[in-house]
Amino acid sequence: MCGIIAYTGSRQAAPILLAGLRDLEYRGYDSAGVALLPESGGEPAVAKRRGKIAELDAAIGAKPLPPARTGIGHTRWATHGAPSDANAHPHTGSGSEVVVVHNGIVENYAALRAELSERGHAFESETDTETIAHLLEEALDSGSDLLAAMRETCGRLAGSQAIVALTSREPGVAVGARIGHAGAVVVGYGEGEMLLSSDLAALLPHTRDVAFLADRQLVRIDERGATYATLDGSAAEVEPRTVSLDPASAARGPYETYMLKEIMEQPAALADTIGGLMTVEPARLTLDDLAEARPWLERVERVLLVGMGTSLHAAMVGRWYFEQIARLPADIDNASEFRYREPVLGPETLVVSVSQSGETVDVLEAMNVARASGAPQITICNTPGSQTTRVADGAVHTYAGLERGVASSKTFTTSIAALFALALETARVRGRISDDDLARHVRDLAAMPEIVGRQLESFDAIAKAADRFRATEHILFLGRGPALPIALEGALKMKELSYVHAEGYAAGEMKHGPIALIDPKFPTVALAGQHALRSKIVSNIEQIRARDGEVLAIVTEGDDELIALANEALTVPPVPALLEPLAAIVPLQVLAYATADARGRDIDQPRNLAKTVTVE
Repeated sequence: MCGIIAYTGSRQAAPILLAGLRDLEYRGYDSAGVALLPESGGEPAVAKRRGKIAELDAAIGAKPLPPARTGIGHTRWATHGAPSDANAHPHTGSGSEVVVVHNGIVENYAALRAELSERGHAFESETDTETIAHLLEEALDSGSDLLAAMRETCGRLAGSQAIVALTSREPGVAVGARIGHAGAVVVGYGEGEMLLSSDLAALLPHTRDVAFLADRQLVRIDERGATYATLDGSAAEVEPRTVSLDPASAARGPYETYMLKEIMEQPAALADTIGGLMTVEPARLTLDDLAEARPWLERVERVLLVGMGTSLHAAMVGRWYFEQIARLPADIDNASEFRYREPVLGPETLVVSVSQSGETVDVLEAMNVARASGAPQITICNTPGSQTTRVADGAVHTYAGLERGVASSKTFTTSIAALFALALETARVRGRISDDDLARHVRDLAAMPEIVGRQLESFDAIAKAADRFRATEHILFLGRGPALPIALEGALKMKELSYVHAEGYAAGEMKHGPIALIDPKFPTVALAGQHALRSKIVSNIEQIRARDGEVLAIVTEGDDELIALANEALTVPPVPALLEPLAAIVPLQVLAYATADARGRDIDQPRNLAKTVTVE
């Protein structure tokens, strides 16, 4: 949550910062602001406005900023203090010589604010971030340079933080810090220029050479390069790397929204992910980033999969893969609950985390719990170099490219493909799968990009089915077996995008409560593919129709009985049982998208949401 961008170099900073903020707006769009160190010297020039980037653009157009080659910017998802001009970042200290942007929560800010007020500091906002600016100001006044002041200030802050600061006392310099899991601080290496950001998206137009700060690390940048340090004052070894993403992958292209682009990119994203994890002829798995985790696949006695939101639903599908393919006991857990439950873990349990960004705070905290318990860990992640990939013993990377729509789509399907490949590798090293069965599973997965692409050719027909949801305020999604996570994900997409109250339920639970809600105004989406315990779902559909409820069924092509039974049906191609979730989710993504579009929602930036959750 919240987007951070900083620049120092030979070019004018303001256009770079504003373009970066537009690239980061999916991380928070309650307010936005920039601060520049004027070339002529003097205090930082600050412009900030409540609302989206367009409001900030308008304000700067009415009152232009001075020429500057160093600056910072921020787009906010509000935590402390309502969205307002005053609460927007950047924030300054009393003397206005230091300016700060921040992602995270200063858990002891009330005590710090009271202490600073007693020493004469005046506050202009309700935010916890402003205390950081005042603490930095005091440290600078005592004779510290900006890097030392940041180190001293970070030592006083409780909670997880990502911070970037400038001061007019050190023109051409920006300092960043990461404490805990409040979000990434990514360093971008340009030609005669340097950048900092909370996300790769804002850096790709300028460079593909980047470095990621780890917990308790700081960085000082100027146009010549970067210097790294730890919170205890020692030098830090941070190696830059070249990422394979390119600026074109971050562009919207001809599509109306980023999410539409990303839904339509799923065949290519799946093909890239599958091609990166296996070969078909000969059938061979190539999970090269498992590293130190690989030997544990043979030793462990159970698997625990953790995630949040869409990633949790992918983990639920992964549980089926580990049990059905590798024949290992498997459980799933919500990462935010897992970390507080004092779970029983040890070297016998493989913990598999799923996180598209690799920076989700609850997942990272859950991984810390697992590490303290001695459990080996593998992460499924779409962001090489992110925090989960550094905490885990090994990784299975997806190759979905940047995903800028707040509601995940292609990272969900590619995570399922990665979990399938990991389950196959686990089965192989444990001797639980024959060469022939391995080859069959590899061929089946390799066929999925074409199948998903064929479904997307029917986008308009699927979208038309959303007409029945245009006016409804409640929808029930039912699924069983491996279709249950898809019902949950379909309901989540409908909630996220259209703001319709949607509930995903295990179909067997319907008679234990949800059936009381059924009436002509409460439609049901039933996942009734040939492998989704079809005969049980047929009974559910009949019970709903007997109570005048409307049913939209997701069925396998050629299932004339169910097509006739439901009010309306959308078909998916026949696929192997374990891969049916990959086929079934596509019409649900399109339904949610089309419903939101019909209701006039902001699809790429849904109300109150942000792409990466980095605060509790």
